[in-house]
Amino acid sequence: MELVVQDLQCRRGGRLVLDGTGFTVPGGRAAVVRGPNGAGKSTLLRALAGILPISDGSVRLGDITLTGDRSGYQEQVAYAGHLDAVKPALTVGQNLGIWAGIHGAKSGRVAEALGHFGIEHISDRPAAQCSAGQKRRLGLARLMVLDRPLWLLDEPTVSLDTASSELVSDLVRRHCAGGGIALVATHIDLGLSDAEVIEVTPVQPRRIESSDDADFLAGDWT
Repeated sequence: MELVVQDLQCRRGGRLVLDGTGFTVPGGRAAVVRGPNGAGKSTLLRALAGILPISDGSVRLGDITLTGDRSGYQEQVAYAGHLDAVKPALTVGQNLGIWAGIHGAKSGRVAEALGHFGIEHISDRPAAQCSAGQKRRLGLARLMVLDRPLWLLDEPTVSLDTASSELVSDLVRRHCAGGGIALVATHIDLGLSDAEVIEVTPVQPRRIESSDDADFLAGDWT
């Protein structure tokens, strides 16, 4: 399985953010997405996750295309964005357990994920009482309860200390060693020495005039 992106174009509010973006990441490899602030790294990952609509181009994961089989494609993707999506009223264990139940995770995955990120000792603590770093680790632990070949990680080490950041690096390496693919947008060195590098450069601002341009209605302003 490989991820193939060709001539990808995305716009926000009628303005191009990505234009002609293309790359291939084979199975078993990680790719680091780099670029200055505002260049479109988050837009790229959200588009590849099927959260933002693409204006042109194609995205293929193995034999499945994003535009041809959107739901089938998204079932192969795990996305971790800036928000941790943690339910504050639930405990750490409940947050992860409910997520595992929804996606039919294999037995033992929750315990393994809690142990990997060193949060098993706070599994009964309400998430509202957790630190920013603990919430971040809980959010990332969800990756371990899913069987998704493509991981899209947007600044996964935000709020994490050095030791916890290494846990993320180790997790990505393990995922790729099992044949998975990971795209990681980050400004720090995660120690993924053999990772591909995808450079995202700012697009010269220009508005696309179109009578049916209603991006804000499609969620592009969110």
